[in-house]
Amino acid sequence: MGTKLITENRKARFNYEILEQLEVGIVLFGTEVKSLRAGKLNINDSYALVQTNELVLLNANIAAYTHGNLNNHDPLRTRKLLAHRAEINRLIGLSREKGLTLIPLRAYWKDGKVKLEVGVGRGKQLHDKRQAIQERDWNRDRARILAESRE
Repeated sequence: MGTKLITENRKARFNYEILEQLEVGIVLFGTEVKSLRAGKLNINDSYALVQTNELVLLNANIAAYTHGNLNNHDPLRTRKLLAHRAEINRLIGLSREKGLTLIPLRAYWKDGKVKLEVGVGRGKQLHDKRQAIQERDWNRDRARILAESRE
């Protein structure tokens, strides 16, 4: 069984320099899983923290399940992330370093379970973002020029 993408935080790689990536599990309620099967997840404004030696995901919006009842989940609740103790300890050390943040990069299904790819990132300055835009534009122009020359 392969992986199927649920959502991706496309702004993360633009706003942050990703130094390291880590695959973690996530603790979910039943209605959250059903909502994820419908692709109702937004991780654009979310981030992860280490609280009391546990990894938690904050601000991730899993939309309320449309066919849910009174026991439906809170869309913005804090969710526990599952990782090995050694990985959490390493993340504790990294997150204490000045300017480093834990950012969710993408969520996907893997062998019937929801996995989250978390990146350790350092925020980019404005000039770094301008350089990324310049590189992207140049790559696009180069691809267009090469395509035209083949015709």
